[in-house]
Amino acid sequence: MERRTLLKIGAASVPALFVTSALAGCGSSSGGDGGGTPTITMLVLGDKPTNGRLEAMLEKLNAVLTERASAILALYYVEWADWQTQYNVQLLSGDGSIDLIGTASDWLFAWDNASKGAFLELEEPLLQENAPKTWAQVDESGDWDLTKLDDVIYFVPEDNYTQYTNHGFFYRGDWATEAGFTDGTITKFEDFTTYFQWVKDNQSEAYPWDVSGSNAAVLDGYIAGHGDFQTIQGLSAGNYFPLHTTESNPYKVTSWLLEGDLLQEAAKIAKEWNDLGVWREDALNYDGDTRELFYAGLSGADQHHTQTFLTGIVFNMTAKQEGSDPKFFYWGSENGNFFKDLKTHGAMAVSATSSNPEKSLAVYDLLRNDEECYRLINFGIEDTDYVVTEDGKLDFPTGYDPSTDGLGANFWYGRMDDYELDRVTDADYKWDYYAELDKVAKVYPYETLVIDQNAFAPALSAVSGVLSEYLPQLQYGKFDDPASAISDMRSKLDGAGLSDIIASVQEQMDTWKADKGLS
Repeated sequence: MERRTLLKIGAASVPALFVTSALAGCGSSSGGDGGGTPTITMLVLGDKPTNGRLEAMLEKLNAVLTERASAILALYYVEWADWQTQYNVQLLSGDGSIDLIGTASDWLFAWDNASKGAFLELEEPLLQENAPKTWAQVDESGDWDLTKLDDVIYFVPEDNYTQYTNHGFFYRGDWATEAGFTDGTITKFEDFTTYFQWVKDNQSEAYPWDVSGSNAAVLDGYIAGHGDFQTIQGLSAGNYFPLHTTESNPYKVTSWLLEGDLLQEAAKIAKEWNDLGVWREDALNYDGDTRELFYAGLSGADQHHTQTFLTGIVFNMTAKQEGSDPKFFYWGSENGNFFKDLKTHGAMAVSATSSNPEKSLAVYDLLRNDEECYRLINFGIEDTDYVVTEDGKLDFPTGYDPSTDGLGANFWYGRMDDYELDRVTDADYKWDYYAELDKVAKVYPYETLVIDQNAFAPALSAVSGVLSEYLPQLQYGKFDDPASAISDMRSKLDGAGLSDIIASVQEQMDTWKADKGLS
């Protein structure tokens, strides 16, 4: 295995002229087609790195893009703090400085923003002429229909990249073994109560699960594994997805937020965990980096998705907590109620206000299909940000710490299996793990169902307000009587119009079902 010394690159080493041109970001002019070398600004999600590596990579990438596309690339970050709000505000602001927009149909409001006019209509000749390799690959895969609204293409799918993003708990197998679980493996959601209690009793410096911010992991995780509810993607009320079907009745629109007993059962566990002291008292407002605390041995659990576990958690936790035996328990593992990724879990759109749609697509075509550009935007500079071992795996230089040395380009909108490299930091059982998931994961059944939200947008906003009032408190067990709180919430949701939204979406579901000839 080849490992080379990490070259520390600070922001100060980046030429000032480059910083001015390539990092101008939002608010800069894209240049237009009137000549010169326009800057194509790409909106990405994530926290902008400050270690200088992104700037160094862009300097090299832009030399290539200048030669091959007569354009250069800049990145504009919508950071994780309040990203759900700021992302949509940025897209609908009419700001003409953004050209390429990272999007997704399940978590980044692709259909909603397409219907509101944020994305450029991508006519086939425009794609064929300016992004020919992308056009050919997606066309050969038969996936353009996944990106059409009223028979018009609005974005490009990330449809040739293998990943799994079903969420769950990361936890320590060594501590679970000490807590009495065979091989340190937890197979039932409720058994985390035993695990958390052991951490509380035996690891005085650690929180059982140091979690921060507003999320609904406890509720989502419990409900996935104890019923057959299926979330309807692409229709969100703020941070939440309020509509569902069930596997047993897949074309009947419903909501576990309004009906059934699972929410009460999940909220009861959340209160039990809160009373136990699983998380810090101010978890709702805490904004610390809880993953780093997990790596530091100060938290017994973390939560995110399968790919994060296999490509990061296993390596980092093993290196930083020797003998910790990191494990993963994903939501729905008890009953097989989880899904393969949508092919539009990552996607790229062109802004409707871009003054350079042709150049934007040309730059995107290179980022996606030119191996040199692909490696730069995804991996960084070879021999500095990464090295390739003799057996073809991606490794990192000696001294590399992903927590401080990461590239942070966050290009999640056009990755390709053709140019991906297995990493020495991947779990050595990654592909076996994916294969096992493939055997039981369900295919999302509504990938071509595009819901028109215009008729009930005010009600959806009102529903978002009610859910924001109740769900974070339920997730963190803050109500003394969660059953009473849920009763109050359901009354307010009905008053806000959730039942009317369900009826409207049911009509659209029925039409879609008939058009598809489904029985």
